Amino acid sequence: MARFQGKTVIVTGAARGMGAADIRRFHSEGANVVVTDVLVEEGKALADSLGERALFIQHDVSNEASWKSLFETVEATFGGVDVLVNNAGVYRPATIAETDAELVEKLFRINQLGTFLGMKYAIEPLKRRGGGSIINMSSVVGMAGKPSTMAYASTKWAVRGMTKIAASELADFKIRVNSVHPGYISTEMLNAHDEQTNIAGWMATPMKRPGTSEEVAGLVAFLASDDSTFVTGAEITVDGGWTL
Repeated sequence: MARFQGKTVIVTGAARGMGAADIRRFHSEGANVVVTDVLVEEGKALADSLGERALFIQHDVSNEASWKSLFETVEATFGGVDVLVNNAGVYRPATIAETDAELVEKLFRINQLGTFLGMKYAIEPLKRRGGGSIINMSSVVGMAGKPSTMAYASTKWAVRGMTKIAASELADFKIRVNSVHPGYISTEMLNAHDEQTNIAGWMATPMKRPGTSEEVAGLVAFLASDDSTFVTGAEITVDGGWTL
């Protein structure tokens, strides 16, 4: 398929994991893809591996000036922006007692502030294209409480709420905004847990296995495409039934 022929997609935190899978999926369907990350070597390697229609930009999602520069560069290079995937995020498990202000601040700046800034600075570029799609990566712990996720889950609940507000505000501009809520997905993020904890999470999933980044990318591509033109403000889990 070539659903994204002639379109330009930005994915943040795309050097590896779910972001990299998104980039590969969009590129395979004809998009110009922009890999952004603070992981320079991995990000460049991904873009280089795709060849034409792929660009890497070093980008800190918590920095406002970095967002302004990003959109200026992408519009100058590809002529516009059609899709933004706010994928960048960090995870650190900790009980409430173990959580300090430094951890809360770090996760807030990347997971929550980064998503807010992405939406804010995407508005005018998307309006210049006559509309577009923003996909915000939340989490299943942005749908249901889970111990030892206070700092992380608070940002993901916020992403869920911000998505609905943005969907309401931006509908007049034909900009759709949706949130995706992955469960236990086989990425580097799970390295924050020991093996026993991860196995317990998989067993708590009705499908009895972890998901793959490619399975998440399929949903992201759907929400970015014209196959979902009447979908906005949605919160969609991709979790094998974990939140049932």
